[in-house]
Amino acid sequence: MWALLGIGAIIFAALGIVWALQNKNSKWFSFLSLSLTALTLCAFYSDGANRVVNEDWGGLMDTMPTMNRILWICTVASIFINAFLISKEKE
Repeated sequence: MWALLGIGAIIFAALGIVWALQNKNSKWFSFLSLSLTALTLCAFYSDGANRVVNEDWGGLMDTMPTMNRILWICTVASIFINAFLISKEKE
């Protein structure tokens, strides 16, 4: 589930950039991108919590170290992209 939400966040961020470069209103794309980014983080955390409850330590050791870095990078990128979109609208 978190992968689908993350892909949706990336798609809406890309659409927002395209619309902003065409000088169109992209505030809804920015809102959807940030919302899906937050939902991605919540879904990934929920997945990790379920693995702890089920005592799937191998699954945690396989996914958490790599996905931790990827989620940090994607979240920071989402913040910067959406900050660009918001600043572009104010001009």
